[in-house]
Amino acid sequence: MAQSEVRGEAPAVEDTMSLTPKTSNTPARSGRRAGGRRAGGPKTDRRRRRRRVLRWSATVLAVVILGTTGAGYLYYRHLNANIQKGARANGDDSKARRTAPNAAGQTPLNILLIGSDSRNSAENLKLGGNRSHAGDPPLADVQMLIHLSADRKSAAMVSIPRDTRVDIPQCKDPDSGKVYPPTNDIINVTLARGGAGCTLLTWENLTGVYIDHWMTIDFAGVVRMADAIGGVDVCVNQNVWDHPTPDVPGGSGLKLTKGTHKVQGEQALQWLRTRHAWGDDLKRARAQHMYLNSMIRTLKKQNVFTDTGRLMDLADAATKSLKVSEEIGTVKKLYALGTQMKSVPSDRITSVTMPNKRDPQNGNHVVPDEAGADKMWQMLRDDVPFDKNGGKPEPAGNTGKAKPAGKPSVDAARLGVLVQNATRSSTEAAVRQRASAIGQVLVQKGYSRAQADASGSLAEDKTLVRYPSADLEGDAQAVAKALGIPMSSVQKSTDVSGVTVVVGADWRTGTSYPKQSKPKAGDLPDGSDAVNGSDTTKCMDVYSVYQW
Repeated sequence: MAQSEVRGEAPAVEDTMSLTPKTSNTPARSGRRAGGRRAGGPKTDRRRRRRRVLRWSATVLAVVILGTTGAGYLYYRHLNANIQKGARANGDDSKARRTAPNAAGQTPLNILLIGSDSRNSAENLKLGGNRSHAGDPPLADVQMLIHLSADRKSAAMVSIPRDTRVDIPQCKDPDSGKVYPPTNDIINVTLARGGAGCTLLTWENLTGVYIDHWMTIDFAGVVRMADAIGGVDVCVNQNVWDHPTPDVPGGSGLKLTKGTHKVQGEQALQWLRTRHAWGDDLKRARAQHMYLNSMIRTLKKQNVFTDTGRLMDLADAATKSLKVSEEIGTVKKLYALGTQMKSVPSDRITSVTMPNKRDPQNGNHVVPDEAGADKMWQMLRDDVPFDKNGGKPEPAGNTGKAKPAGKPSVDAARLGVLVQNATRSSTEAAVRQRASAIGQVLVQKGYSRAQADASGSLAEDKTLVRYPSADLEGDAQAVAKALGIPMSSVQKSTDVSGVTVVVGADWRTGTSYPKQSKPKAGDLPDGSDAVNGSDTTKCMDVYSVYQW
């Protein structure tokens, strides 16, 4: 737990072991006269009782929250022992780069929240049903990126539907050591191909957004958290019962009457798992966003961060329910994340779903709608707010003066430049001879040693210029300038041995790099199904088959 900056507050938990009780030389006052009678009248007694209550409350707060005694330290250790941890990434094939700091030196924070459908415990099997999947590797049925802006004044929650077909990189299982080769499949299988670290890598390669941490939660964890919070308000426009039908087996079991209800425990899990009653998996993402927005509003109202008892219950439930990437695997760091999220006003929190379209290879799946999805990923990479309720944001990467371009190490005619064709995407094949075409453009501009890479096509959403070492940075910048590629796309990389132009899916035609328009705050693409965190009017429509 983060040490407070308020004067007079006790040290943080990490300082507990260095504390030793101090013995006062001041004699204790008994508060009694000779003969055992209390000094003063009834008012005095009430004041003394109030002081005793205040002293007792202060002692409990110090013991439980700040850990300034042995009991507090043991409780803190208990919470830390609850937390399961894992490697942040289970592979090396990441195409994401951190967003540059703003003028104040602040950077965005990205956390990937993963809901697992694991049925590998009696508790999860009871809640999840379908015993035929007991013992199977878990799937990542809920995937949501939580983006906190660099200034911590706005936030976004972005979902990718579980049946989205994407390129999945090579991943290694952290427990068995098994290596899974790259594949093209629906995104929810990533959890079974190397754990949460593989899901994170897949997101990074799809979006180009650097993800700092991941968290996973299973069925039982959702129930514990919902109980600890005390319930969350949800709303339906019609009576709903998500039950098996002759045509569609399964169902979450959710049964509610029209209107607003406070759901908790197993009923909260049913709300989050309901799909058929809403119509499809995309509507389920909307219901999940509405639940999380309502949960955040509930926590803000309860002010659990200053309520000792509630904070204890929530801390115990959270640490038992979550598995997290190892770099945030302590109570102090999780508490710090919670306080950062708490500081964002509800009307600056926006929940969206990745724009998508039906998969031409399988009507039950979807693929990214590239124009809309790419715009959303760019907004995340550039830290552009998803809402219009804030002032003018400090642009990411604005650190005052622009970094001066480096000086090329050799003349253009002597520099070897490799051009790679990375125009392939999850929905479109690579453009034939694209590397050769851009290589010829470089030759015409004086880079006579430029040549196309004949090793095969790659997949990259954005065109990049990569270089392996600092001495070639100026050369890479000069190549980018010659092609009209922005300096923000010039990156140092150990994956290349020389200056390399990676022609991405954003440059499939033409010999001049297309100018990219910068998105503005709140300018979300069509198909994002945005929900504002302060909107309490949203209710879910129920598909007619599941009304009663």
